[in-house]
Amino acid sequence: MAIPRVVIVGRPNVGKSSLFNWLVGRRIAIVDPTPGVTRDRLDHFIEIEDRHVQLIDTGGMGVKDCDNLTAHIEEQINIAVEAADLILFLVDVRSGDVSFDSYVANRLRHVPVPVLLVANKCDSPEFDFMAEEFHRYGRGVIPVSAKQKRNRTQLLEAIYEALPPEEVEESDEKEVEDPVMKIALVGRRNVGKSTFINTLADAPRVIVSEVPGTTRDSIDVRITVDGQKLLVIDTPGFRRKKSVNTDIDFYSTHRAERSIRRADIALMFLDCGQRIGKVDKKLCDYINVNYKPCIFVVNKWDLMIDHMPTERWAEYINDTFPQMWHAPIAFTTGQSGRNVKKLLNHAQMLYKQSRSRISTGQLNKLISLALERTPPPLYMHRRPRIYYATQFGIQPPTIVLFCNNPDMFPKPYRRYLLGVLRDELDFGEIPIKMYFRKREKHDEKDEIDKKRKN
Repeated sequence: MAIPRVVIVGRPNVGKSSLFNWLVGRRIAIVDPTPGVTRDRLDHFIEIEDRHVQLIDTGGMGVKDCDNLTAHIEEQINIAVEAADLILFLVDVRSGDVSFDSYVANRLRHVPVPVLLVANKCDSPEFDFMAEEFHRYGRGVIPVSAKQKRNRTQLLEAIYEALPPEEVEESDEKEVEDPVMKIALVGRRNVGKSTFINTLADAPRVIVSEVPGTTRDSIDVRITVDGQKLLVIDTPGFRRKKSVNTDIDFYSTHRAERSIRRADIALMFLDCGQRIGKVDKKLCDYINVNYKPCIFVVNKWDLMIDHMPTERWAEYINDTFPQMWHAPIAFTTGQSGRNVKKLLNHAQMLYKQSRSRISTGQLNKLISLALERTPPPLYMHRRPRIYYATQFGIQPPTIVLFCNNPDMFPKPYRRYLLGVLRDELDFGEIPIKMYFRKREKHDEKDEIDKKRKN
């Protein structure tokens, strides 16, 4: 048996996403009073006593989507229900029993797995009696409040008791292991991120539509490549700030930015049929200031392959993003899977580069050669000096240069040193943090000790 799947279902606006976030303990799903905010399936592993559980949030059953995506949302709900080991049927005690609740109850009547009826928004004990009317569905009712955090223990105990018998296998334990690498798919709307992720998952994991803004949440999808577990994050398409008109747009952008920060690698998607715009530039600036290794993914290349050489698009990218000239460029077709495996292999190479370490001795030898080859310019008739260098951290590689005065090293010379590091070390395609620090008196003894050790 795999990790049991606990699926939250119910009509729109009963608090499914609030309950999901509450049980997970983090704000993962967007919560908004607008019906139909959740479209795709969101999932997260939680631990109940001694068992791991995959908790899954779904869209509202029976929702009339404003973008005509109702059929897609229902497909995602059906996939989740068919794969469920336990279902949480959520109702709203404040609204009472409404016709849509009966609709959901009828859909769940013949499912072959246990169903727990959970009455949400019981913010205080006096609301618990209002949940009694839901007994007519022939199930016991668990009163909770995601907002006020009431009866969480009672709900978790009920979930634990209703789970299928445990059959621990080695593969089950591996399923909840942390992924080796986290990859964020980012870009503006309709560049093919969701199609790409469905190709990776070899399943309709997220909704794909030509409607701009179909994806609203950042969705984690776990895949296995060459025996290694990877986490691929599908993010909402970025928009210009002046186009962010609703709370949903704001939260979508916030989730996408958070996905970039927590990712190890960013895949920056560009549509080969469109010119690079301001949104792309601002997004690359965000990736750059967060020092995330990045691959430019020129998607939908099947539409352009007979009309333009790859070299021309590569020059266009390098001219547009000179601050990210080190980032590799891939040309893919997400729908057919063209070059997708090569792209993932390259992302793994960048991840390995970002975690590389260089010995202090080798680093100082390289810096000394760079200084000898091209000395820094004089600063107020004084010669800038670098006494020694050391790698301070990884992800990104962080180099600290101890010198007589950091102000003596102008930006062009700093770029020269970064270029030397990229050319000579295993940091050729990733961002590098480089700091200049004034050497204090006590650092001189440290320098002597390090030279002796090396």
